[in-house]
Amino acid sequence: MKTRIISGLIMVPLLLVLYFGGIALWVAALVIALMGVHEFCRGWNSLDVHPSAPVCYVMTVLLFVTCFISGGIFGRQAFGGDAVPDFYRNMMLMAVWVFIAVAVSLIYGWTIHERGPSASAATLTALVYIPFFTYHIVLIDMTGYKEFIWIVVIAAFGSDIFAYFTGYFLGKHKMAPNLSPKKTIEGAVGGLAGSSLFSWLFGCIFMRDMALVCLVLGLVGGAAGMAGDLTASAFKRKMGIKDYGNLIPGHGGIMDRFDSVIFVAPVVYYAICALTKILAI
Repeated sequence: MKTRIISGLIMVPLLLVLYFGGIALWVAALVIALMGVHEFCRGWNSLDVHPSAPVCYVMTVLLFVTCFISGGIFGRQAFGGDAVPDFYRNMMLMAVWVFIAVAVSLIYGWTIHERGPSASAATLTALVYIPFFTYHIVLIDMTGYKEFIWIVVIAAFGSDIFAYFTGYFLGKHKMAPNLSPKKTIEGAVGGLAGSSLFSWLFGCIFMRDMALVCLVLGLVGGAAGMAGDLTASAFKRKMGIKDYGNLIPGHGGIMDRFDSVIFVAPVVYYAICALTKILAI
């Protein structure tokens, strides 16, 4: 536990990235996505499945470069302006990227005697699961409600921390023994309560008109964070590995630490899109 706490404190400077947003956040998200796909692709080697890491790297950079095209993060907003990128333009760019990702992944499996469909599926899974999900962190920062980026962190890490301590002291009933034996139902309830509470407190202090929305996002985001954690565990179980890497002492690799964050980000982003539509009406 001591190692986990110390390692968690080392990551505190990342909060500065969230505060400044803009280019700093874009770079941080890109680095997380690139390191994440690297760890994920490497994990498949134990199953003799070999997704294309180079394809993942190129497609990840291509996705994030769409920020240049959309004119948001490197436009007026990056220098204090009020530019809010068009939702439909972002969706079109991402749709094109998804098409290219699927096509390239399928083409990669054409050499069936060397790789085959399993390598194609692993490559596509890596692309959609990691860079595509992670990209939503940047999209949140490009909206008129970029303060919600903090809800992503609060919901993801809050649910994880409260679930850990609640499960440690009160946990009795296993939640998903085949995926994560230490996780309990009591811990999950505590995690959801913690993420909801702290999200609500954040709203009360910094977004008073959105306090109730923050509470709901904390609850839904906390559940999404747990789903992300269990999803990462499912892959690790199948791959036969304990951690995706050893970059962060006590936490493992990038994917071990940010597996919940990349699941929460899309939930928060699309909630913002729905909220924007409702308020416009």
